[in-house]
Amino acid sequence: MSVEALVSADDLAEMVEQVWVSYLDPEGVAPLVPNGEVKQPSEVHSTVSITGTWHGHLVYASSREAAKKAAAAFLAMEPDEVGQEDISDVLGELANIVGGNVKAMLPAGCFLSLPTVVLAPDTASYYPAAERISGLYGIWDGEPVSISMWQSTNKEASA
Repeated sequence: MSVEALVSADDLAEMVEQVWVSYLDPEGVAPLVPNGEVKQPSEVHSTVSITGTWHGHLVYASSREAAKKAAAAFLAMEPDEVGQEDISDVLGELANIVGGNVKAMLPAGCFLSLPTVVLAPDTASYYPAAERISGLYGIWDGEPVSISMWQSTNKEASA
């Protein structure tokens, strides 16, 4: 079963826009500006896995500076007050929120994992048994951010 038929790139972009307006830029002064399909290196990323009738991952990735700004906005703090634990908590929550919205569009019987957050380059974590099926790459306040969906290529997991 392909998630592409159920969750389009436009759907994903709309979900991300809702999260941005609700949590990261409620005043509308620093929107996430889509940057096409240009993958940018990330220094931090968070993931939630979806299992059950569909298997895959939702990955939120950004520069460390964008992660710090996201934590500050989400927690209503100044950026210089944000610690590593704050960044980890907020990135996990952002992946969880978008992942939950994706899960709601999938068939019944899907489950969402707890988020995993890695404060390291994107080369520290990858999905060799999954392929990227959708994503949104953009610039937020001069920093790279991406939200992507990955579907399992493991035939047993997809059955």
